[in-house]
Amino acid sequence: MSEQLTSLTDAEIMKRIANYDSRALETLYNRYSPILYTLIKKIVGDVQVSEEVLIDVFVIIWRKINYYDIKNGDAYSYLIAVARNKAIDTIRRSKNLIPDAYDDDYENFYIVPRLSPQIDDLDLKTAIGIKDNIEKALNKLTDAQKYVLFLGYYEGLSQSEIAQHLRIPPQTVKSKVKIALSNLKDNLLKGGE
Repeated sequence: MSEQLTSLTDAEIMKRIANYDSRALETLYNRYSPILYTLIKKIVGDVQVSEEVLIDVFVIIWRKINYYDIKNGDAYSYLIAVARNKAIDTIRRSKNLIPDAYDDDYENFYIVPRLSPQIDDLDLKTAIGIKDNIEKALNKLTDAQKYVLFLGYYEGLSQSEIAQHLRIPPQTVKSKVKIALSNLKDNLLKGGE
């Protein structure tokens, strides 16, 4: 049966998880844990904490599967977003920026993503296939552009927090982020050339 599950698409696996098929969750874990762990470790920095966050991510997926849009859902983007949000949440808690205790409402709002149905579906195979183009496109950005995107994505800082961190006006940060994202998009459309 496990061979049969490994041949399923991400969407089919998520549908099975929605029916509380624990083997489907195991298949999803086997498929996605390496990439999610890499992202979490990049954000958290600590091996043991990263492993705990990875486990928490799959617990959240299991418990909150009803928040995943089965019809229009993009499993890859959803899983990446849950992992990123949980890792950033863990860092903020370690710095006492968020109280340790929180309820389902907090988790539903800050950890579980709401993806737009307008984004294109992405699967793990495609994501791995475009990885080099994304890296090339990122490397064409200036160091300042890369840094503001890093602070926003990996550190989870808001634009006002980035402004405080860099000691520059919030409007300057907003402009830098907008230009960085525009340049990144242009670089991606050019194929990272």
